[in-house]
Amino acid sequence: MYELLISFLTNTGYYFISQDFRYVLMILVGLLFLYLGIAKKYEPLLLVPIAFGIVVGNIPFFKGFGLGIYEANSVFHYLYFGVTTGLYPSIVFLGLGAMTDFSSLLAQPKLMLLGAAAQMGVFFTLLGALALDFLPKEAASIAIIGGADGPTSIFLTAKLAPHLIGPIAIAAYSYMALIPVIQPPIMRLLTTRQERRIRMDEPREVAKTERMIFPILGVLLCCLLAPTALPLLGMLFLGNILKESGVVERLAKTARSAIIDTATVFLGFCVGMSTQADVFLTEKSLLIFCLGALAFSLATASGVIFAKIMNLFLRKKINPLLGASGVSAVPGSAREVHLMGQHEDPGNYLLMHAMACNSSGVIGSAIAAGVLWSFMM
Repeated sequence: MYELLISFLTNTGYYFISQDFRYVLMILVGLLFLYLGIAKKYEPLLLVPIAFGIVVGNIPFFKGFGLGIYEANSVFHYLYFGVTTGLYPSIVFLGLGAMTDFSSLLAQPKLMLLGAAAQMGVFFTLLGALALDFLPKEAASIAIIGGADGPTSIFLTAKLAPHLIGPIAIAAYSYMALIPVIQPPIMRLLTTRQERRIRMDEPREVAKTERMIFPILGVLLCCLLAPTALPLLGMLFLGNILKESGVVERLAKTARSAIIDTATVFLGFCVGMSTQADVFLTEKSLLIFCLGALAFSLATASGVIFAKIMNLFLRKKINPLLGASGVSAVPGSAREVHLMGQHEDPGNYLLMHAMACNSSGVIGSAIAAGVLWSFMM
């Protein structure tokens, strides 16, 4: 009886935690993320499933029972299949397309340049990662964090460096959730109060025909440029034409509600579970977090600086804060730009203009991922 009791106790999670306190550390990280998502409301739709996944994924267990996410034939391993194949990110893009109104972008095409400029953070970080002796495919996967697009980061990493999905996904989603902490200081540093008070003209009304033609032209122009972006942009523009056509509202409604919500739950939870301490806590993971912060900061700064450069040539100046919303974090960065503009001038409404840059950033980050994938394969 005594031997059976000892055998039982040595197979419990309490015993394994006592042997490796890295699990305790990761569970505490998960609880911190839960606090930020629930109490502080930092992107809770992303952070809550990820945080709970971190907690669940770091409950240690006896290997061989088919329980963990990295064990073949386990339930969680099958769910993780949607991450490693890029299935969940593509489904998220379908829902995102069905939710997105590109009218503000079509009304002000020049703002599309800010979405492109923000992708410079990706390529600067690529050079930094290569300098730190990451392999080229690993460096490309780390660099895409600068696009501030969690699904795109996961998709590219699954294709180039699947062993880094955990740290890259957590870094990408963490920085997306921490937009209210990261972006405002950069925006203040790079702009003057006078620039932050610049008011934008009311965008013109965009006809339904323009909105319906856009996803067709978008998929042709973008995917002919970067065919490897098809799994993401093909789904994004499919979702958008479902929305804009007006004849399949039931499908569009399903895509922007049940489908994207289901994919988000599984994607977030599986990404959280992939942070299993004995696999996740490595020196590379720490470097990825540092490079991810650099990538996101450089992307924000690149957008703001490019907006200031554009103003040198424009008769009607644009508010350079809009450059910060050129990253792909929809709608967090657009909301942050609007709030900062309101803080400087309560009558300054930048949200629709910022959403134009934001939606351009979604397309830009997917193209950047496609370009990196095509070069690294």
